[in-house]
Amino acid sequence: MTAPTASASAPMSLRVPMRAEHITKVFPGTTALDDVTFDVVEGQVNVLVGENGAGKSTLMKVLAGVEQPTDGRILMDGEQVVLPTGTDARHHGVGIIFQELNLCTNLTVLDNLFLAPEITRGPAIDRAAQRSTARELLERLGQDIDPDEIVNNLPIGQQQIVEIAKALTHDVRVLIMDEPTSALSQAEVEGLFRIIADLKSRGVAIVYISHKLEELLQVGDRITVLRDGRIVAHAEAADVDVAWIIEQMVGRSPASLFSRTQHDVGEVLLEVKDVTLPRLGGGYLVDHVSLKVHAGEILGLYGLMGAGRTELMEVLAGVRPEARGEVLLEGRDIADATVADRIDAGVVLVPEDRKTVGLVPTLSVAHNMVLASLRRYINRFYLSTGKEKEAVAGMVDDLSVRVADANNNIDSLSGGNQQKVVVAKGLLTEPRVLLLDEPTRGIDVGAKSEIFQIMSRLAGEGFGIIFVSSELKEVMAMSDRILVLSKGQVVAEFEGDRATEKELVDASAVGHGPAGNGKGSESGTVEMIQ
Repeated sequence: MTAPTASASAPMSLRVPMRAEHITKVFPGTTALDDVTFDVVEGQVNVLVGENGAGKSTLMKVLAGVEQPTDGRILMDGEQVVLPTGTDARHHGVGIIFQELNLCTNLTVLDNLFLAPEITRGPAIDRAAQRSTARELLERLGQDIDPDEIVNNLPIGQQQIVEIAKALTHDVRVLIMDEPTSALSQAEVEGLFRIIADLKSRGVAIVYISHKLEELLQVGDRITVLRDGRIVAHAEAADVDVAWIIEQMVGRSPASLFSRTQHDVGEVLLEVKDVTLPRLGGGYLVDHVSLKVHAGEILGLYGLMGAGRTELMEVLAGVRPEARGEVLLEGRDIADATVADRIDAGVVLVPEDRKTVGLVPTLSVAHNMVLASLRRYINRFYLSTGKEKEAVAGMVDDLSVRVADANNNIDSLSGGNQQKVVVAKGLLTEPRVLLLDEPTRGIDVGAKSEIFQIMSRLAGEGFGIIFVSSELKEVMAMSDRILVLSKGQVVAEFEGDRATEKELVDASAVGHGPAGNGKGSESGTVEMIQ
């Protein structure tokens, strides 16, 4: 394996349309980038990787004209350029796809694609040409999306595709992708990779950021690792593996990051009997599901996008009052209980989308933490600020939330620390059953390890945990049992330490286990596959 270097400069033989040279970016109280030099090579996928807070997003924003460097310069074709705005960057052929979607959800797909610049014929907007271009772009991305559909009506995965298509409406020389696959299905990811290969063949230079490390090795050509605002390693993707990337990112062996403490499993905490969630137009989003969760147990839910995992979690949390069936918490039926009532009873959901559902971006870290448990700190008519501060400080310490002051705005935290705040918000309600929907989405490997350690510790303390993840390795590593969902049904059940990736994929794709066990029934019961 090639020894890592701390330089991201390209060999002289490669064409470098864009170069960040000695970039330093200082924010109040922190240095986000410290003397970073980074070459963006033509016709290659230039990967940036690092923990949350390492400086990846800041460097990306500097390249895209969203942030201005404190020191250093940007070169295009060897000439210094000034990029005071994103518009100026676009004029130089730099496009960007943000992780947090930047779409006008009340407008159509077509309107979003051509907000600026429009395709015109003379003084008038050429809607026919725009529609034709839109269909061509979406077909290239392998998507049958109606250009006249309102964006808000699309699932999150298709909204991500629209974001990608929007960037491609411009004549880009450098395309920056920040977590472009975070909300995509496997089929959509494969479609995106085909587009990336096409762009590379046309000489487009791609800057690619993702926390999915196997994905980086699949799509990347050059790997550059950032840690604490500095480039610490650089290598050709073909010369390294996931273990190397992890070790460069966190400074220690990956073997120490992912381990689950064995713990005793106790009595049934939550029992679900024949739960259904009707689908608009007929059928079910959740189709006659039955399951049990025990004290001290981590129950993993796995399935393809659209399998009904999130919908089932929402049913259990009380978000879907139209659902039918029995939901028993320690033997007491809570099927008719509201979200607030279920929180009081001891069932709380940590949602998949922390930005729009889990957090209030205008509030502080502390206020976000106590949102769901605020009444616990009210003494008659007054808020007990002392108890509130004590609870927040305890969670900051307990979950290792990296924040200088809990009164800082939540947006000042990295994605991984924001996720810990969402988990803390749930824990402050003092739940018995914790519902974790994609708790590691969009966070780095170090933050994932910390979330897993929290899960394992909580299970050891007698919590019942239901855990949804699209990452097979995560589900297999953390789950005592695994239920596989397909088309809203539980189609297979596995012992967590005996399941294989192939078995889980086969079950999710075809609706049964490889041996024919675990096929769903109307009662939602399955056979255990051991």
